[in-house]
Amino acid sequence: MTLSLSAFAQERGVKYFMISFTDLFGAQRAKLVPAEAIDDMQKDGAGFAGFATWLDLTPAHPDLFAMPDGDAAIQLPWKPEVAWVPADCVMEDKPVAQAPRVVLKRLVDQAADEGLRVKTGVEAEFFLITPNGERISDEFDTAVKPCYDQQAVMRRYDVIAEICDHMLSLGWKPYQNDHEDANGQFEMNWEYDDALATADKHSFFKFMVRSVAEKHGLRATFMPKPFTDLTGNGCHCHISVWNKDSSVNAFADKDAPFGLSAKGKTFLGGIMRHGPALAAITNPTVNSYKRINAPRTTSGATWAPNAITWTGNNRTHMVRVPGPGRFELRLPDGAANPYLLQAVIIAAGLSGMKANADPGPHSDLNMYEEGHRAKNTPRLPLNLLDALRALERDEPFCEALGGEFVSSYLKKKREEWTSYASAITQWEHDNTLDI
Repeated sequence: MTLSLSAFAQERGVKYFMISFTDLFGAQRAKLVPAEAIDDMQKDGAGFAGFATWLDLTPAHPDLFAMPDGDAAIQLPWKPEVAWVPADCVMEDKPVAQAPRVVLKRLVDQAADEGLRVKTGVEAEFFLITPNGERISDEFDTAVKPCYDQQAVMRRYDVIAEICDHMLSLGWKPYQNDHEDANGQFEMNWEYDDALATADKHSFFKFMVRSVAEKHGLRATFMPKPFTDLTGNGCHCHISVWNKDSSVNAFADKDAPFGLSAKGKTFLGGIMRHGPALAAITNPTVNSYKRINAPRTTSGATWAPNAITWTGNNRTHMVRVPGPGRFELRLPDGAANPYLLQAVIIAAGLSGMKANADPGPHSDLNMYEEGHRAKNTPRLPLNLLDALRALERDEPFCEALGGEFVSSYLKKKREEWTSYASAITQWEHDNTLDI
């Protein structure tokens, strides 16, 4: 039974609900609803004009209604009179098939039909920058190897500790926070959960980080590659798959290589098989490909893959198997849509299981130094257009994700590519103005 939001408000002193959905581009859309009106909204949904968001809709489409999921409501720790509620998009009493949370819920149900429960954890990286976005916010954060810099993380203690305190109060079980590999960059980790719960938390986390940063006069960005010479923002995702009641890790086999069961290897095989198409969604912007195809950074490594390879405990590959019964997908970046990120992992994995996909041999190479020795190894797309073409060509993957969603996503992302391709950049002025 879904939690009554009016009862939630009365118990917790909530005055307003932020009914929120995430569109195809990962933008969060919301309406602020007084608690006195929440019963009607929980019954009928909050109305939106879908065309005004990044969904494949026109001004002639009927109203889109965001149906709040009361069980996933989160009271804002920094503003307790407000609660954030993720919502599912409905139009004319039918789920909007292209809406990211709807896509994910359908795939979660498909996994459940197979007796499986996908659990994930994300490692969300972000920069704290100046409000104008031109540079990092800490002028003293200048080390060549800034990762885990003790002084630098303490100079931003007020921001990082406040965010971590909020996660503790929400029961997310955060367990570590650190200064990351780029100057001005941070990562915060919390306990893994069911894929839908992780997506909701990931979405809220981005909202929370930006809000707390603004409170401190700073700006937070999850942009994949905001600075040319610095490591970009990844969003590594740790994946394990369990039986329906979460009592047994279905992919763990202590006697198998890497502790990964035969079934787990086919799930991994799906990730590998659909790697180029996966990138269209895990790396969804023009800027994304300046991270995964970047030259060496000032710290010495990009920490991003550029080939479709897997390994044991080696961070230079697209997939790392650090321990029994789980693996880490290192491809996604900070622009990844929290719901679509989880959806494509499940879609690729289930497709691999269905086809009994072989992930191929693992590699122990240092791909940053010895990648040229990886013979016949498929490479990741060089740009967003190549990734979109790979997605369109991958019919089994498109079928797993749903035709209506894929059609809408490709249409809107091609429009974005055309807009980018038609822009005249500063680089072009600097290098071709006098030709």
